[in-house]
Amino acid sequence: MNPRIIRALARQGLQISQQGPIYRVRRHETAKDVPTAEVLLPEGFPLQAKALAQLTRFAGVQHPGGGRVCRACATPDFHPGALVPVGSVVASSELVIPQAIGTDINCGMRLHVADVTVDRFLAHKAELVERLRGDLLLGTRDLPATPRAMRHMFNAGAPGWIEAARDRALGLMQRAELDQLELELDRIYGGGFADGDARWAPDDRLDPDRDVIRDDALGTIGGGNHFVEIQVVDRIEDATTAWQWGVRPGQLAFMIHTGSRSVGVAVGTRWSERARDRWPEGVAWPEVFSLTGDDAIEYVQAMNTAANYATVNRLVIAEMVRQRMRDVLGDIEAPLVFDVPHNIVLREDELFVHRKGATPAHRDQPVLIPGSMGHLSYLMAGCGNERFLHSCSHGAGRASTRFAMTRKGRPKRDLGLDGVECITLHEERLLEEAPAAYKDIGPVIDIQVEQSLVRPVAVLRPLLTFKA
Repeated sequence: MNPRIIRALARQGLQISQQGPIYRVRRHETAKDVPTAEVLLPEGFPLQAKALAQLTRFAGVQHPGGGRVCRACATPDFHPGALVPVGSVVASSELVIPQAIGTDINCGMRLHVADVTVDRFLAHKAELVERLRGDLLLGTRDLPATPRAMRHMFNAGAPGWIEAARDRALGLMQRAELDQLELELDRIYGGGFADGDARWAPDDRLDPDRDVIRDDALGTIGGGNHFVEIQVVDRIEDATTAWQWGVRPGQLAFMIHTGSRSVGVAVGTRWSERARDRWPEGVAWPEVFSLTGDDAIEYVQAMNTAANYATVNRLVIAEMVRQRMRDVLGDIEAPLVFDVPHNIVLREDELFVHRKGATPAHRDQPVLIPGSMGHLSYLMAGCGNERFLHSCSHGAGRASTRFAMTRKGRPKRDLGLDGVECITLHEERLLEEAPAAYKDIGPVIDIQVEQSLVRPVAVLRPLLTFKA
């Protein structure tokens, strides 16, 4: 490591050592029982002091009522967030940290494939894009729901939503093949179910006096780096696993990246404030607030309620795309490959594992790692790497902030948008999310394969991207 960088970080209170591509970092003043955080970075990727300081801040969290952080690490898409670094994984005993995953609860990725050639897609692209543009960007989707369906969704996620649709399907769900959706539950992380409770949901989603609820957030992508992308399976790296997962070269694919929208904001904000309000009187306020005991149990249930919403949000977006593809391209199956979260707290090995922009990567579990809209995306299998808490990156990671990408004077030729087709209503989204805003996905994938976090299964190439 460059001695100049070590000195610069030391001036900011950070002590750094290096073991190959793994950097070990702690604050100078921290107690010996605070875990040293580990960050996996490809050669040449910068050590960002702000992100390191954020990670070490969470590594030192403990609660006077019991519980502390036991482990902290970060994946190669590591970069600063507003409060929490993206790409961070924090494991704790007997406490939870609402701020460690923020408000986009259960943001995640979902991938479907279809036996449609690129040529056939291109021949019908204009009609398909026009229909999806309405559903995804203009709000023409038809997604009413009964109060019972909303309650079932908050309580039991995708299984609850499907059960309610069998009882009374409305709008989009009237055309859905419910038997296929039920079979696909096994391809959602955790079966699409988390132990939620509708009492933690926003009241306007549950009004019992209304026969039908039209939720203005359900079935929407959201802003920022969220997307729906049409792709092609460019090549297969592991033929046996790909075949088992139903993935073959040349297939059309679509990938969805979104989360819990306004429900996650409501739950996450409420519980971050509650963690502050419940802090014991007379105890100095920490840099990061946590919850323990019954408060921790209730937070997990509230978080699960928003997580269930996010899972169904991706499910109904996928169903919109699938139905539009059937309208235009004929009776295709377009099965789900996998749906996996990357902003969530999960109970693993008696610990609460908080992942912020990091994906569970347990042994042989499907993993989705997208590149930018101008770069390849990857279908991987987890290796169950214990050192990195059975986790991997959720993307390449930002190289430039949205503000930096939109500042005046930046030549458009430097944005990496040549050959990129992005369908959006907001011109600034092209600049904020241009390929140049992100790190090179290649080294991010390579270092995780080298260090046995994941192994490659298939590579997908983007054809066009929808950004809200």
